[in-house]
Amino acid sequence: MDQPTGALADILAAAGLPTSGRFRTSAGWVSRAWIGDDVVVRQSTGGARDAYRHEAGVLAALAGTGVPHARSIAVGEHPDGPWSVTERLPGRTLHQAWGPSDEHGRRRMIESLGAALHTLHRVPAPPGLLPPWLADAFAGADWPAYHPPIVGTAERLAAEALQRDGVDVEVVTAARDWARAHVGLVADDPPVLVHGDLHPSNVMVDGDEVSGLIDFAEAVTQPADVELDTLLRWCAHPDEFPPTPGASTLDPGTLVDVPRWLRDAYPGLFSHEHERDRLALHAITVELAIAAHHPERAVQERAFRNLAGLLHETSGLDRVLGSLA
Repeated sequence: MDQPTGALADILAAAGLPTSGRFRTSAGWVSRAWIGDDVVVRQSTGGARDAYRHEAGVLAALAGTGVPHARSIAVGEHPDGPWSVTERLPGRTLHQAWGPSDEHGRRRMIESLGAALHTLHRVPAPPGLLPPWLADAFAGADWPAYHPPIVGTAERLAAEALQRDGVDVEVVTAARDWARAHVGLVADDPPVLVHGDLHPSNVMVDGDEVSGLIDFAEAVTQPADVELDTLLRWCAHPDEFPPTPGASTLDPGTLVDVPRWLRDAYPGLFSHEHERDRLALHAITVELAIAAHHPERAVQERAFRNLAGLLHETSGLDRVLGSLA
């Protein structure tokens, strides 16, 4: 625990907060954080334009809705990168709480998460809500490799993937054609406010109850079951969701019942007649974005394998959905 100095002291002063107190440092994938007794300070180390301002706007919309969340205190710019200050929620991340908990506690956490998501998806939100950095991509700027599935983008992403060297033309073309044939399954869904990046490091729990959803930088308005894409990926491949680079991940054997517990808590999220194909469409859209835009060859090749599995119904998604039977 350190006293504020440097960028942290600058940010606290800019936010109108005392430049004293003890803070613990933490490194994320695209940000660094300082965790104090009452506030969390984050500074971006990535290039996502206005991500914190987007999040602050979403958090303002959540005030008074019953959705557990951290209140935004201030956002701003610093020579070292954009910054955000939010209140600190009680408890620890679901990732941190999961291992020490027993089956009853884990089930209670997921049931509480289902209730929080049900409330979130009833919050009024403007149609077409996108983070500014993702809107930039639609306008022709660099497209990020990871983002929530956006209905109707699979065709464009496939076209961009086919322009890359070393692409698996057969699997990308088949995925494009499959998405084209199935996009009607979600075309008429009313869009709702979706967190967009819901995995265990973005859920805070206090005891067995969710104390807040955090990191709304990827929040969008999309069909509600878009929310399941990251959650079910986490269940199928927890090794892809370490809280920080190189950190340990959860035992997949402890996640087998998560989809069933979540369905029991929020059945409407799983209630569509063609749910498997809807979820496969969302997953294909994400994999096409990775195939088209991820800079690492190994990750791109994993996307090709995942696309093939989705097309042949042998994917991690299919294994997870099998646990619901």
